[in-house]
Amino acid sequence: MEERSSTPSVPHTPSDGAASLQLLLRPELFKALGDSTRLQVLMRLITASTPQTVSDVADCCGVHLSGVSRHLAALKAAGVVTAQRRGREVLYCADCAAITQALRGLADAIDRCRASCCPPGGEGETPCPPNP
Repeated sequence: MEERSSTPSVPHTPSDGAASLQLLLRPELFKALGDSTRLQVLMRLITASTPQTVSDVADCCGVHLSGVSRHLAALKAAGVVTAQRRGREVLYCADCAAITQALRGLADAIDRCRASCCPPGGEGETPCPPNP
């Protein structure tokens, strides 16, 4: 049985810049991606050719099993990792589609927000600096 968190779907309309940005600025995602050990765990899962157990992940990252379990739980709660129970083991995989969707969606929402909230300056207005 696969357990999965869902990433919110955001409509793509120009007027929803700030609203869609608000939906995509999910603290659990940034908390999960903001820890260097969790990033190591996630990289292990992304680059692995097969689902990984807690022990598999611990071997690569130099973290105790209980620590790896906590990191995997945070990544799962953020919706970037899936878990599937097989007997007594739980197998973990990176949900690359969810990661890509979340980050791409956030980038698109920032662009829409800037376009609607920060239009080119009119007479006497100072425009926002352009995006590089």
